[in-house]
Formats: sequence, C-alpha cells, structure tokens
Amino acid sequence: MLNPLLWAIAAMFGALLGYANPWVQFPPAALLLPLSVMLLGLAAPTTRQAFRYAWQAGSLASLACLYWVFWPIEHYGDVNWALALPVPVLLSMAMGCYYGLFGLAARASSRLATAPAALFLGLAWTAMELAQATLLSGFSWLTLSSAFVAWPITVQAVAYVGAYGLSGLLVAVLAGLVLCGRGKSSLIVSGLALAVILGIGWQRMSTYAETTPAHTVAVVQGNIDQSVKWEPQYQLATVQKYLRLSRQVADAASPELIIWPETSMPFYFQDAGPLRTPVLDFVREGDAALVLGSPAYQRTDGPRSFILFNRAFLLDKHNPAPLWYDKEHLVPFGEYMPLADILPLQKLVSGVGDFVPGQNERALKNGNLSLGVLVCYEAIFAGLAQDRVSQGANLLVNISNDAWFGDTSAPHQHLQLAALRAIEQGRYLVRSTNTGISAFIDPLGRITVAGPQFTELAVAGVVHPHAEFTVFHRIYGYLLPGFGGLAALFIVLLILGGSDSAKKLGQD
Repeated sequence: MLNPLLWAIAAMFGALLGYANPWVQFPPAALLLPLSVMLLGLAAPTTRQAFRYAWQAGSLASLACLYWVFWPIEHYGDVNWALALPVPVLLSMAMGCYYGLFGLAARASSRLATAPAALFLGLAWTAMELAQATLLSGFSWLTLSSAFVAWPITVQAVAYVGAYGLSGLLVAVLAGLVLCGRGKSSLIVSGLALAVILGIGWQRMSTYAETTPAHTVAVVQGNIDQSVKWEPQYQLATVQKYLRLSRQVADAASPELIIWPETSMPFYFQDAGPLRTPVLDFVREGDAALVLGSPAYQRTDGPRSFILFNRAFLLDKHNPAPLWYDKEHLVPFGEYMPLADILPLQKLVSGVGDFVPGQNERALKNGNLSLGVLVCYEAIFAGLAQDRVSQGANLLVNISNDAWFGDTSAPHQHLQLAALRAIEQGRYLVRSTNTGISAFIDPLGRITVAGPQFTELAVAGVVHPHAEFTVFHRIYGYLLPGFGGLAALFIVLLILGGSDSAKKLGQD
C-alpha cells in the first residue's frame, strides 16, 4: 500500500511549483497532482479509502494554489486573520471532493483492461474539470492545462479540444505509463495522446502567420491602492493619474484604443459630474477610443430602488452614446451573496454593493475591432469567451483588478488561465489590470507583453483581429453530449468489467 501522506505531500508541492506562482514555475511538476490521486485511488483497498486518500491529496494541492484567498478577506474584508485563515482551507477541502471522485474513478478503472482504463481516466479528469467549472457557480481555477501555458508548444491542442480536453490528454499520458505494468497496450494510449499534444503544438507554432491588418492598442495600469480606492478624497487623483498615463502612451504610440482596468473609475461614471468630464474631454480631443471599468446602476420599481452592475464602458468620439458590457459571472461572496435571504452573512470583501449579472447580446464595436469583454475572473470560464466570440468579437479584452490578491500566486495563475481563452477562441487577448499583470496575449497563448506588478504602466502593443473560428469554437456545443456518450460507454464497460466479453474487448 502506498503511503497516502507522502503522496498527498507530493501532490501539494507539485501543484505549488507546477502552477504559476511568484517564485519559480516548472510546469511538469503539476502532473504530480493527477499522478498522486490516480495512484492512491488504484492502490486503495476500499472505495471509501480511495475517496479519502484522493480527497486528502487534492485538498492539500488545492490549498497550495488557493492560499491567496486569505489575502483579500483579511486585508479588505474587515475580517480578523483568525477567522479569515480557515476560508482557503475550507475552500480547498471542498475542491478536494472533486479529486476524491477522481480517486474513485481510478479505483473503478482496475476493472478495465489497461488501454480502455487509460482512456477512461483521461475522460474522467476532463469530466472532473468540467464539473469544477459548472457546479455551484463554477470555480475552474485549477485547470491542469493552465500550468503548461509557460511552454506554448504543449498547449496548442486547446484550440481543438479546449483547456479541459487538453487536461484529459495529459492525464491519459500519465495513466498509460502508470498502467503499463498491467499490460503494455496502455503505452499506446500514452504515445498517441503525447503525439497529439506535441504534433498539434509543432504544426500550429510552425505555420502560424498573421493575415489581417495590425492595430495598435494600449493598456494603462494605474496601481491604485485598493485600501483607499473607494475613498471620495482620492477619486479625482485616480482620474488624473489614468489621464496622465493615457496621454503619455497616446503621444508615444498613437494607439487607436486604450484600455483601463476593471472599476478603474471608482464612482458611477454614467452620472454627469466633475469626475467624468475630464475623461470625456480626453476622448473627444484625442484619436483613441477608451475602455474603462466602473460600477453602474439601473433604477427599478421592485423592492430595491436600483440594481448594480460591474460595467465596462466603451467611449468613442465618433459615437455620441457609450457602449457597455455588464459582467455576467459574478464572484460569490465578493460581488454578491448567494442565498442572501437565507444566509445571515455579509460579503467577504468590501465594495460598492451587491451586483447583479448583466445580459449582453453583442460585442462592443469600434472601427474594425469588435471587443469581447471579460471582466476579472470571467476569463477563467471557457463558455464566456465562447459567447463573446459567438456575438462577433474579433478581439478579447480582459479588464481586472488583481490588487485584491496582493503579491501572491493568484495574479500569475489568472494570467495563464486567460491565455487559454485566447488559444481556445483563436483571438488576441489584451489584459488591463490595476496592479498587474497587464499583458498582450496572441492566439497561440504566447504572452508577448507583460507588465510588472505594483507599478504604474502605460504600454502599447500590436493586435490582429481574427474572424475565423477554431475547431474548439465550432464543436463547443457538442462537447458535453460527446463526453456524456463516452461516459455512458465506459459505465457499460465497468459494469461488464468482470465478464469475459469486457476482458476480450480490451485484451492486452
């Protein structure tokens, strides 16, 4: 029997060093997470132990990546450190349940011959990540393939099978190697999965060429102190800082579009007043359109006199009325309280109020650029980027305020997750954040410009609008039914696992 504690520790350190972090990243180390839960599930003598051991390993690995949750709650939520400390632990324990279920799948796979078992484990991992992205509002932060964004050749298959599909391929490679002691046919699965990953990577990176006109876009990173951002006495200074930085980059690079971060304007920009006027003057007098973030409201006749949105405005001197995008996928306990009528709790971080999700039907059009906006952690959800491109976006824009996370792993992980959306949709992605990491990402997921954290920044980059659809975009609607059909097939195989017919089906 394997030592569950040692393998749980291996999973923890593998996740810590394999996923993005501020210290050193070695992407293959992330594979220790699926390897550990797989081995623990295979070796467990009972289903209960398979779940428990895999859950323990998954919980520790999750904590190694999600420890940063403590920071915004303790620093900006007015929560004592002793009360904030258990929050990432509890979140990690909840995430560990997904890995516990994968441990059960690993134990069940022993009823299959080795090649089908390796395929099944790859499929099970993909299903697990899909569940993480969907259930209970979704939190797909620990996507395995995101760890490999630092090595672009290894993630190009995302354009065909998506981030979760690539994670499954990586696990299939591992599973084939782990199971080869039972039968050599599992090595075929490993070899084929690895050939798909590297073959697509080589093909895309060696043949990629731009065929559309270049456009110059700029991002501005204000580096506004989150602790005073919403104080009225600092609002004018915030506006002046963003205007100063924007004029600098406008004079130096003549961009046609400038992007400010999420809630860069910490007031209701929709209302006329002395804070909004200089921004409108800047747009009217210059040549660049402007994207900025601000809270917004809409009056209602219901029990609440108004509802709030987390909004991105597009200002263009050629259009008298601004266009906007309202954030759709809100952060539970941060931007709204789930089950607010039942739970006697307040939001864990401070802000202007409880937001409601937006309803968006079109990309934000500016000349030849059609902007698909993703606000903050919307960039971790594949379905939202899919929707933006389906609505006509030829450029993805991610505005965020990662100041909440401090100098932790979160901004680095957030950046690499956003890069997966660029590959999935075959679009450039421009990222503007308050304190970093602001960046330009090309359709191969290569981070071409990345600004330093915790400093003022105004930098321009070149993007190319793309109208064609990736394979992933085209098959997205068929993925869930396809995975469901494959899962049903493997369930039948597992039921027949002890029979002669099943053994013959996957005979080594």
